[in-house]
Amino acid sequence: MQRVLLSVPHMGGMEESYVGEAFETNWLSTVGPNIEGFEREMEERVGWGCVALGSGTAGIHLGLRLLGVGVGDEVLCSTLTFVASVNPARYLGAEAVLVDSERASWNLDPGILEEGLRARAAAGRLPKAAVVVDLFGQCADMDAVMGVCRRWGVAVLEDAAEAVGGVYWGGRGQTALSTAASPSGQRSQSPVRHAGTLADVGVYSFNGNKMITTTGGGMLLSGRRDWVEKARWWSQQARDAGVGYEHSEVGHNYRMSTVRAGIGRGQLQVLDERVRQRRGIAFRYREAFADLDGIELMPQAGWGLHTNWLSVFLVDARRFGCTRDELMRVLDRAGVETRPVWKPMHLQKLYERSERWGGGVAEDLWRRGICLPSSSSLTEEEQLRVVNGVRGAVGAGALRDLGMVAA
Repeated sequence: MQRVLLSVPHMGGMEESYVGEAFETNWLSTVGPNIEGFEREMEERVGWGCVALGSGTAGIHLGLRLLGVGVGDEVLCSTLTFVASVNPARYLGAEAVLVDSERASWNLDPGILEEGLRARAAAGRLPKAAVVVDLFGQCADMDAVMGVCRRWGVAVLEDAAEAVGGVYWGGRGQTALSTAASPSGQRSQSPVRHAGTLADVGVYSFNGNKMITTTGGGMLLSGRRDWVEKARWWSQQARDAGVGYEHSEVGHNYRMSTVRAGIGRGQLQVLDERVRQRRGIAFRYREAFADLDGIELMPQAGWGLHTNWLSVFLVDARRFGCTRDELMRVLDRAGVETRPVWKPMHLQKLYERSERWGGGVAEDLWRRGICLPSSSSLTEEEQLRVVNGVRGAVGAGALRDLGMVAA
């Protein structure tokens, strides 16, 4: 039986036409109509200037340069994240200070952030910037985070690599959003802001397993046009104007190719559909496990729309009847791919000596969190295999059919 994979690319049908056009016109480098079109179409969607890059990691690197991060600086970062959120600080000679999660969204805790910055200010040494991650497709509590960082003069980069298509309207406890940008069609009085546009600089990822893909790539976003142009210049080896190959600053080979940008243009046309599909998968799991004790879906914070890029659940071993790791082994034997929640950076050998503020919440989420197959192309039969595997792990029996409508 074919293995059910965690998260795979899902083409929408228009990608080949854009790629074919690039071949037909021989625009096969890092300049051309697809690059310009992809950036323009994303800008029209989110309202910020965009630079298409070779990876999301490149976007974080350039974004921290824009924020003035350099040798000897400190950069705050969510500890519960993928290593690519943290490494770019070291590229620039800075050091990471790792901040714990809060339970409402699993993202960086604004309360711990404020306590840490107050202590830092008293000591006369504030961090240069903060990297705030939108984990698994859910925005952090960005109004609170930005309020704290503005109060202490700390610049902020929003790592929305996992949250492309997510939206944020702020205000704790709100439950709807405007029709214009809502995959659910619900309406709210609060203005919608897109994930990636909630800080000074934002970053997207289009890796093969993300909400939409360019088979590998990313994007930097900013509301400042001068920063967008600066990042674009850096991404093309910082070549000075003129016919000669002259350079006055260090640059990088970070630009996206036109072929990948063509795939991105096609993918962008189905982004809202992909959000609906991934959310539907997450909520079908939730309903299928509603009668089971000790397994619950990652929270859906009230300040925005969670894309549920991955369907992530917490397992309480005492109530569920087996540990998260035992459940992963059961599903592996059933031909179902899973993975744990990100291992916190402060538990990684690479960053074990870094300063951290808290860490207990992130450790608990890592030890108990499991990511289930979440591809937008996941069939009902495949999802039933996952559901039955989970239910079988506690002897709860199998479902004959889902019998549910996607939320």
